[in-house]
Amino acid sequence: MSSTRPPAHVVFAFPGRFLAGTSLLIGPVLLLFGVLLRARFYFFFPDQLAAYDRYPMLMTASYSCFAAGTVALWPAVSDLALRIGAVRPAPAAFGGGLVLVGLFARTFHAGVDHLAFGLVDAQGRPSATAAVAGSYQAFHIFQYTSFAIMLGWPVLAVSAWRSGVLGPVRCLGLALMALLPLGVLKGTTPWSIAGAAGLCVAFVPLGLATLREGPRPSRRSVARFGAAALAVMILGFVSSLG
Repeated sequence: MSSTRPPAHVVFAFPGRFLAGTSLLIGPVLLLFGVLLRARFYFFFPDQLAAYDRYPMLMTASYSCFAAGTVALWPAVSDLALRIGAVRPAPAAFGGGLVLVGLFARTFHAGVDHLAFGLVDAQGRPSATAAVAGSYQAFHIFQYTSFAIMLGWPVLAVSAWRSGVLGPVRCLGLALMALLPLGVLKGTTPWSIAGAAGLCVAFVPLGLATLREGPRPSRRSVARFGAAALAVMILGFVSSLG
């Protein structure tokens, strides 16, 4: 039985420079947009449903930005963990793993948010509010991962500080992500803005630096990337048709 291995001089670490750099730039900004768009509404779920009933496009944009930012962050977290792991492997794996599990849990919450807004459209706000209230404590497997949402970012921040990958101010910004409210249909608090803004402080400069690392891509690479991006957009549109 044979196996194919890359030459010894070829080094590649997924997700790679361009995916990681783009994630470091886009993920935090999407989260910040998401929390700012719903900042004027009270954070508990009845008020979030009432806000959607009155301003469906605004709230859809807010929750969509937050959900997209949550998913977009996984390459950024993976890249930071790789950088930390070069100096402190165990803390990097533990902190990065916790943050990724927390991102998965927030993505699950985003799906429930989407369903709740759909209930407002289909059955009206009073019925949707009653349904959410009645099922708020219903069992789901991700309820056991709430600790990862809160604990992962501080662990990753301390690991980044002790490894020297990030400075103290940016590590503090990273740790502030633990302050974002967690769960279904959670709106914006001052802590939400602080956490999302802190993540921008921590990740955006690193994203710019990451994209500047190494040689510039060739024209052929840019053309291939453009073709791949176009193909992904087409596939995304086709998949949205049902």
